[in-house]
Amino acid sequence: MRKRTVALIVVAAVILALLGGVYWAGRHLFHEPTARGVDSIVAELDGERVLGVFAHPDDEQTVNGLFFRAHQGGAYTAMITATQGEAGHQTPVVARQADLGDIRRAEALKNSFNLGVDRHVVWDYPDGGVPEADEDELVARVVAEMKRVQPDIVVGFWPESGATGHEDHMQMGRVTELAIAELEASGGAYTGPKHLVSTISPSGALSIFGGEAGAFVVANQPKPEYAMSAEVAKKHEGWTIHASQSNYMQESYILPTWLIYALWDQEFYHVRDLEAEPLG
Repeated sequence: MRKRTVALIVVAAVILALLGGVYWAGRHLFHEPTARGVDSIVAELDGERVLGVFAHPDDEQTVNGLFFRAHQGGAYTAMITATQGEAGHQTPVVARQADLGDIRRAEALKNSFNLGVDRHVVWDYPDGGVPEADEDELVARVVAEMKRVQPDIVVGFWPESGATGHEDHMQMGRVTELAIAELEASGGAYTGPKHLVSTISPSGALSIFGGEAGAFVVANQPKPEYAMSAEVAKKHEGWTIHASQSNYMQESYILPTWLIYALWDQEFYHVRDLEAEPLG
C-alpha cells in the first residue's frame, strides 16, 4: 500500500510538472518582451480625459483593462463606436438577424457602463462598410466628438493592422489619425490629444492561432512599449454582456475562452507622443 501511495504521488507530480510546463509555454505566446508592465497606461501618461475610437460593438473588449483602470483612477472616459454591428455573426444566435444591430448597440452601451465609461456614442455606419463610407464626414464627426470630450489620450486601432486585420478597424484607425491631424492644424482652443495609444495583439499567439489574418496583423503592427492588467474578470463579464458574441473568442482562436484569458492576462499598447511628434 505504501509503495502504491508513493507511486501515485510520483505520477501526480509528473502530471503537475507537465501541466505547469504547458501553462508557462502557453503564457509565453501571450507575452510581449518589448512591453514594460505598468499599473495603468492612463496614469502612466498622466491622462485625465480618455476617448476610445472603435468600429464595432465588442471592440472595447480589447481595451477594457485600460478603461476600467482609468475610471478607477478618476479619469473621464468616453467612447465612439462607428457601427452597430448589424452584419455580425451571432455566436450563439440570440435574436433575429434583422434586430442584431439594436441588440449589439445595447450590448456595447451596457458593457461600457460596466467599465465605468462616462459617455458612449454608437453611430450607424454600415458594419463591414466603413472603408466605403464618406471619409470626410467620418473625420468631421470624430473631430466634433474630440472637441466635445477634449481627451488628452485617444485610444484606438493601428491603421495598418487594426488589431485583427478587419478593414473597418483599420479605417477607423486612419480616421482617428486624420481627425487628430486636423485638430493639430486648427489653431483652436483645443488642438488635440497629447498621446495616441494603439491596442496591440499578442504576436506569438496570433502567429499560431490567428491564421492568415493573424499573420497579417503580426507583419503590420508595431511592437508595444507597455503592458498592463487585462482585468480578466471584466473580460469575462464583457462577453456575458455581449451575449450575441459570447463564443467569439473560442470560435476565432480554437481555445476555450477561460483558457485564453488564463494565458492572456495582459493588454499591450503602442504609444505615440503627439507633443513630440505631431501627426499634422
